[in-house]
Amino acid sequence: MNHATSTFDTAEPNLGEVLSRMREGKIQLPDFQRGWVWDDNRIRAIISSVSKAYPIGAIMTMEVGDSIRFLPRPFEGVDLPSKVSPQILVLDGQQRLTALYLSLMNDKPVSTTTEKKKEIKRFYYMDLEKCLDPSVDRFDAIVSIPENRMITADFGRQVVLDLSTRELEYKNGMFPLCLIYDLLGFTEWKQGFIEYFNTPEKFRFLSRFEMEIWLRFQQYKVPVIELTRETPKDAVCQVFENVNTGGVSLTVFELMTATYAAENFALREDWVVRRERIRQVPVLRSVDETSFLTALTLLASYKRHAEKKSAVSCKRKDVLELSLADYKENAEPIIEGMLSAAKLLAREKIFDQRDLPYQTQLVPLSAICAYLRDEVENDTVKEKIIQWYWCGVFGELYGGANETRYALDISGVINWLDGGEVPATIRDANITPTRLLTLQTRISAAYKGLMALLMKKGSKDFLSGDPIELTTYFDNNIDIHHIFPAAYCQNQKIDPQKWNSIVNKGALSSRTNRILGGHKPSTYIQTILRQYGVEATRLDDILESHLIDPSALRTDDFVGFILKRAGLLLDLIQSATGKTIVGRDSEETVTAFGGVLSGS
Repeated sequence: MNHATSTFDTAEPNLGEVLSRMREGKIQLPDFQRGWVWDDNRIRAIISSVSKAYPIGAIMTMEVGDSIRFLPRPFEGVDLPSKVSPQILVLDGQQRLTALYLSLMNDKPVSTTTEKKKEIKRFYYMDLEKCLDPSVDRFDAIVSIPENRMITADFGRQVVLDLSTRELEYKNGMFPLCLIYDLLGFTEWKQGFIEYFNTPEKFRFLSRFEMEIWLRFQQYKVPVIELTRETPKDAVCQVFENVNTGGVSLTVFELMTATYAAENFALREDWVVRRERIRQVPVLRSVDETSFLTALTLLASYKRHAEKKSAVSCKRKDVLELSLADYKENAEPIIEGMLSAAKLLAREKIFDQRDLPYQTQLVPLSAICAYLRDEVENDTVKEKIIQWYWCGVFGELYGGANETRYALDISGVINWLDGGEVPATIRDANITPTRLLTLQTRISAAYKGLMALLMKKGSKDFLSGDPIELTTYFDNNIDIHHIFPAAYCQNQKIDPQKWNSIVNKGALSSRTNRILGGHKPSTYIQTILRQYGVEATRLDDILESHLIDPSALRTDDFVGFILKRAGLLLDLIQSATGKTIVGRDSEETVTAFGGVLSGS
């Protein structure tokens, strides 16, 4: 498309013309639009604005064309005799146009709500006398009447206003707004009003209403910004999010649901079935529809790359261009890829979504597994994929916008498996020793990753001696606890950055943690040995399974404990990533830890 050419036009059609085209089905909504939600007072307010020729804001529409097809649906209250193909779809303005259509061009009661969200049905009238009185707020001249056209009091025993017949409408000076754009209906109502009163004063009064109020509705123009049919789909999505007055972002999944619906495919129903399968696996329970579509697009894009050497990409615009044929071809493989990814993660002792370092890294991991299929079971292949995975975790490379890295990773990993160069994620991973001291909570991906590696190594509970695995977390109330207890460290005035870091933490049962209490290590070790009958050599083995130096605990040597364990934790990361961690004896490291981190 020529960039000098505008992607939109502007116009100012009459409101009555717009509402008529909505009734005919020429103007409809794309199916991704949410339902109509305005309450009674908002309807009265917008009618009031139109009656005074006040602006109600521009409407954003889109021409229907072959390049962008969405499943259309008529506006609320529009009853089309058969399926009508629209010429225009409304992107922004649904609530305003629906409120005006239902109240001004519909002979049925409007289903709406009170401000407290109680469902009600209402007809809308204009109080002729009040609307012509400049001292009366126009909002108060717009009257909302129950569907039986009576306002009552005293629990329905007293009728305050009865508009159930034309004569009662004339008597009370209430004009039914559903006739405002019905020329024949308005003429008949006007004639009936004149005949009911048969006085020159009432004739002049009604003529004044016609000139000052009714005519404003007929002449009211709505500013319309119309996107042309050449507008790309990703631009439609972005424009919708920027201008939508409902304040709710449009997701890629909703847009694709509407796109595929135009081809008679129910994307949402298909996803729900697939989602139930993967949610049987705890680590996959947070996979949402956007991640699913992104991973699927990544797989489809890489397949094209493998055949045609085209670029690999899974950005939003790529997802929006995903054909239904590509979706059908790759939906099942990507689900299988996710299940294979879950098996690989289980091998690394990552079983649950809360302990998954990066949810986002599931996207390329699933696509890689889907593409490789049974090759993933090959030991060499698994080892390389796992190395790449841990480099992503400890290099902390998945914390921001990741679509570009997804593409680099699937291409780089598969090329590496075929004998090519090391992938960018492995090359880019950089771990500094002092990072250990800033890992203070499980929010960090590296924090979660290190705990998983400790469990994979075989760390055991101090009392039971059972391996600490995530499969036993909930049964045995396993959580992360301080090895030198927090209360003890605070009393000793130890640097919080050291004692609250991951270097001083391990996965232990709540029962074990109660034994630790706030005691110094030498005290709780004696309690474990004497009261629970754990042999000293066995306890040493258990402590070493956490990469803890038993002698440092027995002598309450916090500095020696921190230096030794930090070095061993770095060894663990180094082994998982295949990356040499430099700077263990740097000035920065020595200053931060109080010594060199030698490790094993």
